[in-house]
Amino acid sequence: MDRQEQTAPDTVLTRIGQLVMLHHAGDREEARHRFLDLWAQIGEHGDPLHRCTLAHYLADTQDDPGDELAWDLRALTAAEETDGDGLPSGAAVRAFYPSLHLNLADDYLRLGRHDAARAHLHRARGTAAALADDSYGDGVWAAIERLESRLGEGGGGTWTPPRQRP
Repeated sequence: MDRQEQTAPDTVLTRIGQLVMLHHAGDREEARHRFLDLWAQIGEHGDPLHRCTLAHYLADTQDDPGDELAWDLRALTAAEETDGDGLPSGAAVRAFYPSLHLNLADDYLRLGRHDAARAHLHRARGTAAALADDSYGDGVWAAIERLESRLGEGGGGTWTPPRQRP
């Protein structure tokens, strides 16, 4: 039975993925409503990986930057609940940290809170070693660089592709 449980698909993550596709297809409002319904099912005390993933994507469907910040903060809080738990979800969430902090930095920048934006940008860069050497990792590194430029962090010219990082 344990082997089946380990290989069984995670239906919540599958549902989140389907809603992400709905959002990317252009139906932001419907995706937001369905994300919120799923959030109500998972609950504030549901699996931290589910809450982190759902809040991370739900933030992208918000119209108000303050609401987006609130969901991104929920995602980070859920991620922090998995740290050091020794479960596979902890490792999966650690790879999320660069994106979580990058989103928070962008939220704070759009809200005019530059110091908070810089703090999360530095955390994004500091956790980016967890990124895989793939297109997702390259995309996050590029987004870090773009946000550094927007914040005047002087990151231009210092960025190297992840494959060249220690």
